[in-house]
Amino acid sequence: MTRPKPETRSAQPHQVICGDALDVLRGMPAASVDVCMTSPPYWGHREYDAAGIGEEESPSGYVRSLIAILSEVRRVLKPTGSLWLNIGDTYRDKGLCGIPWRVALSLVDEQGWILRNEVIWNKVKGAPDNSKDKLRNIHEQLFHFVKSKNYYYDADAIRSAPQKSKVVNGSVVSATGVSGVRYKRQIELSTVLSPAEKVSALDALNVVLEDVRAGRISDFRMIIRGQQRTTHSDSLKVSGRAKEIRDKGYYFLKYHPNGSKPSDVWDILPEDTQKREAHFAPYPQDLCRIPILATCPPDGVVLDPFCGTGTTLSVASAFGRRAIGIDISETYVGLSMERLART
Repeated sequence: MTRPKPETRSAQPHQVICGDALDVLRGMPAASVDVCMTSPPYWGHREYDAAGIGEEESPSGYVRSLIAILSEVRRVLKPTGSLWLNIGDTYRDKGLCGIPWRVALSLVDEQGWILRNEVIWNKVKGAPDNSKDKLRNIHEQLFHFVKSKNYYYDADAIRSAPQKSKVVNGSVVSATGVSGVRYKRQIELSTVLSPAEKVSALDALNVVLEDVRAGRISDFRMIIRGQQRTTHSDSLKVSGRAKEIRDKGYYFLKYHPNGSKPSDVWDILPEDTQKREAHFAPYPQDLCRIPILATCPPDGVVLDPFCGTGTTLSVASAFGRRAIGIDISETYVGLSMERLART
């Protein structure tokens, strides 16, 4: 296939480049990008506006093509950078190919990426499915990879606002109704805690309740020996909390005062309301919000080497980040520029 000569279009301070992703990335300087957020064409799903990745004859061929591009992404990312990869699967001969995990494991095993999270994008409603011998597919994976253990991450930027504690009859009650009364009763009546452990547990509980009152934590749970199940494991080899139970007779789960972090299951409707008749991909703006806020510094650069109609770029611009997009389709590059101009 003859690859088009890259052509750069600028919408200050952003850039959208028309060209083959591999060629364009090879011309970019190393360690120049903070985050790559992208959703490449899926293998064998559809024909896009221009020929390119996704039209390989086999899943293995697609994986080879994609990881070659992501190798260049790794080079242009800063040491503190992140890659967020949204990728869907494909059926062939009635069998699910396992494309997302083929790609993910190849990136870890062959290129040394560190996989931090597998996010499940639940599309909530999904498309109709008339097959009579399998379940409906309404999810896709979003993988979070990093180059090193010392990567940029702002958890506070993506926390949900916590509920507030209150004082009832002189006692502090947490946002979820925890007052400490039940825990105090369990400590006092315990037959497995020693007298010294009971005194220590009650003193520690009072300190935590004061932390809730003062807003230093938003909520808590207390795990007491013989009362609640130890979180994660009872094994002293794998659980530091099991050691606390053994040594002190209790431990606390404390909730951050700024709220909780998002989970790894995101309920987001596919993008079908933005009048993007020229593009078939359902890649939504809300899928980009958490990755950009959490892993791109406020003055950082966001890259999408398969930018399509510019969803990643428009979200990056809306949050004050600089955006660089690449697409092989002149039509999509034009649409991306239009969206950036409206942001």
